[in-house]
Amino acid sequence: MTTLGADEWAGMDLSVRRGNDHDPSWFAGLNGLSDRYDMIIVGAGISGCVFAERGSRELGLRSLIIDKRDHIGGNCYDFINKHGFRVSQYGVHLFHTKFDRVWEYVNRFSEWMPYEHRVKGKCDVGEGYKIVPIPPSQETVNTLFHADVRTEEDMERWLDERRSVNPNPKNGEESALTRSGKELYEAIFKHYTKKQWDKWPEELDASVLARIPVRTNRDDRYFSDPHQALPKHGYTRLFENMIMSDPNITVRLNVDFFYRRGDLPECGLTVFTGPIDAYYASQGLPKLEYRSLRFFEEYHEPEKDPEKTDHPGFYQPCLQLNYPGPEVDFTRIVEYKHKPNQPREARESDGTVIFKEYSCDHGEPYYPVPNPANHELFKKYQALASEEPGVCFVGRLASYKYFNMDQAFLNALEMFDEMKAGGKVGKRTELGEGDGPK
Repeated sequence: MTTLGADEWAGMDLSVRRGNDHDPSWFAGLNGLSDRYDMIIVGAGISGCVFAERGSRELGLRSLIIDKRDHIGGNCYDFINKHGFRVSQYGVHLFHTKFDRVWEYVNRFSEWMPYEHRVKGKCDVGEGYKIVPIPPSQETVNTLFHADVRTEEDMERWLDERRSVNPNPKNGEESALTRSGKELYEAIFKHYTKKQWDKWPEELDASVLARIPVRTNRDDRYFSDPHQALPKHGYTRLFENMIMSDPNITVRLNVDFFYRRGDLPECGLTVFTGPIDAYYASQGLPKLEYRSLRFFEEYHEPEKDPEKTDHPGFYQPCLQLNYPGPEVDFTRIVEYKHKPNQPREARESDGTVIFKEYSCDHGEPYYPVPNPANHELFKKYQALASEEPGVCFVGRLASYKYFNMDQAFLNALEMFDEMKAGGKVGKRTELGEGDGPK
């Protein structure tokens, strides 16, 4: 057994520490491995953990999970920061699903707290900032445009008077104009899209803007799925419960697959969950495009007197406040104190932390960039992958498709089913489009 020193422990996530004080050896490089595993899984995010957990529980398979990062959970990873707040290192994650199979599955590994996500936007249409619901609804148009929309029929009429008629929109701008009309497009979608993607809506697939609904009612929830919740003790703890106590699963972190490939044990199957273009980097094909994110943290001690502020004890009125206009270069501010799964001490503290979020074209890959050129390039990578012996490509980066969390779980579960059935492809669930950057 390898023992971690005090400095190594100090740098670890508090959630991970609490879950693994009894056996820290899992953290240490490639020490102490067996000569062979049934599966070597590259990536300790949703797809990798599902394959390892299902492989053990259903087939008794022994898996080695490696990850180049120093934590499990992929982009879902959260931890308790120095101010006592549970925060996400890679941006806020909200769980919602209509898939009963996924809801039943994740409930095996965590208690869940009901939470319905609401997004607001800080918009200026020439009269100063106003805070309105996103996706746009009756309240949005009434507040921004002095409309008198009171019923769903009123809202449909308001939209119909402004929508473009285009049965086959070819890009994001055309898609938005057919659904929202020019006023909402200019106020909410146009500049936000440019900041998020560094491309104007007309440079992106129609599907990008089609992901965001325009509501005719007063429902201000961002999602409408029947299951909406947060894991009581955070996402990291959920992944710990999936894999960390299973004797058939070995985890090694700070291991880059491409640098240590020759040092890995033998295996029956490699499950690759990283970017598909990275796997074939030596083939000389161009790289696929991705968007990444940068986060800037600020600590505040907001006013607590309800007579002096509309949201005492908080920096802003909601978890997520979007900035759709061009006047600032960040896309949104997230204030984690609003999440109900915060530790009690954090909820009751005087201070709060906010994260300003910026989109960029370098760093960890978050979002595939959907346009015709990237789709055609991905098909070339996909053809290579279909002929790769002994390798299964799983997940959003391997599929070059944005998955919501529940879609990532379901995709991994169904691909595992296919692997278990000897590679026979069953009827997969239609996942639909992910909701994309929010």
